[in-house]
Amino acid sequence: MSAAAKIAVEGLEVTFKGSGKPVHAVQGVSFEVREGAAFGLVGESGSGKSTVLKAIAGLVAPGAGAIRIDGKPFGARRTPGERRAMQYVFQDPYGSLHPRQTVDRALREPLAIHRLADADARIADALAGVGLDARHRYRFPHQLSGGQRQRVAIARALILSPSILLLDEPTSALDVSVQAEILNLLARLRKERSLTMIFVSHDLAVVAHICETLAIMREGRIVERMPVGTLRTGQALEAYSRELIAASRGYVRAAAT
Repeated sequence: MSAAAKIAVEGLEVTFKGSGKPVHAVQGVSFEVREGAAFGLVGESGSGKSTVLKAIAGLVAPGAGAIRIDGKPFGARRTPGERRAMQYVFQDPYGSLHPRQTVDRALREPLAIHRLADADARIADALAGVGLDARHRYRFPHQLSGGQRQRVAIARALILSPSILLLDEPTSALDVSVQAEILNLLARLRKERSLTMIFVSHDLAVVAHICETLAIMREGRIVERMPVGTLRTGQALEAYSRELIAASRGYVRAAAT
């Protein structure tokens, strides 16, 4: 692992075993993300990109390989400090928020779990940081728009002051205009808080907007790594990568302008 790497994934393997044939969801995946960078994992549904993210987060147990943060191994059992340092934002903001909990309770819960004081001030700051205010604090998820719900989910992830944010298709359930707002919010928060991000998406345009580098996945493996500039030129090395870029070229150009 290079000295500048904040996150290092080395030879990651994930296999799901059920009643039928085992599914090798992730096979020999390796990559590094330097501190403060945004790295994208791109691929079609079933390519293994979300499974990689869940393995990094500790939500899925790897069968082999290593995950290192700041050079230290991150195993399945993690300290409270290690869990605070890495937070996860899910795809569906409605599904990730309890329908019978107010925004206040959703934000208060992680503070209580980690025994952090000054909850009221932290909650107010977290809401302000994502563009919400006191009007939203005691509302339920169904009383918020999709974009507002995702802002709450981001606030909940950031209220513990992590250094790493793992984003699993955080804009795919939103309208296009709202997607742009959330992407701009994430870009601002990354800069303000010096966050390191891994951003999973099937949408190359979204990745082009937020990330500097990316890896294209297919059938559990990384097909190719490239800088985002390659999306604009279309000069990928692998045929599959070129096909994926060509299929979404119009959207990538729009995101790059």
